[in-house]
Amino acid sequence: MLIYKIFRAPEWAALQEAGQTDGAPVDLADGYIHFSTGEQAAETAAKWFAQEDGLYLLALESETLGPELKWEPSRGGQLFPHLYRTLTMDDIEWAKPLPLGPNGHEFPEDL
Repeated sequence: MLIYKIFRAPEWAALQEAGQTDGAPVDLADGYIHFSTGEQAAETAAKWFAQEDGLYLLALESETLGPELKWEPSRGGQLFPHLYRTLTMDDIEWAKPLPLGPNGHEFPEDL
């Protein structure tokens, strides 16, 4: 199952340059890297990245992330994937721009 991480352009660039990251500021504060399922990603973008352009959507295969990936209740009691280890470039299946359109962020059609 693919899970998704939204990064701002500088966060994505830093991951590419270093080959790994402990996440965005919210991830560092919480002690784990936040992800969303395909069904949760648009709501996550609207809630935490409203009106932000220059975002990237990263896809990861949940089954390859190991036991450090935990599914925990969050927004509205939904289970969200949280990664309790460093994220590496090897973990990334693909990354695509997540442009801001007139009605919110424009997700890939195959999401």
